[in-house]
Amino acid sequence: VQLQASGGGLVQSGDSLRLSCAASGRTFSRHRHVMGWFRQNPGKEREFVARVTWDGGVTSYSDSVRGRFTISADNTLNIVYLQMSSLRPEDTAVHFCAARSLSRRFISPDSQAGYDSWGQGTLVTVSS
Repeated sequence: VQLQASGGGLVQSGDSLRLSCAASGRTFSRHRHVMGWFRQNPGKEREFVARVTWDGGVTSYSDSVRGRFTISADNTLNIVYLQMSSLRPEDTAVHFCAARSLSRRFISPDSQAGYDSWGQGTLVTVSS
């Protein structure tokens, strides 16, 4: 599975930004993979942000972003989006998209270990 994340940038507090993650590869399947977004700052652990199934029927958010971020999936283009609104300086981080296969189904979907494919990361910087 190959994941290509994009859309990061420098914005001001209160602004919005949309991240995209394009999924592809021989082993990729919308029926076998759940998609997630994580973020990480230097010296800190990678933290869960949101996840979604490809039919959009199941979504989950961390407490820190619930009500401000929206995750969605376009299953015709195989792209997952993270719409971020009301951004705060504490949202500054490298954001990673990830794919969770059935092999990880016994591991928490809100943990880094619950995902087995990762994109390269895209930096979001929110200035105050």
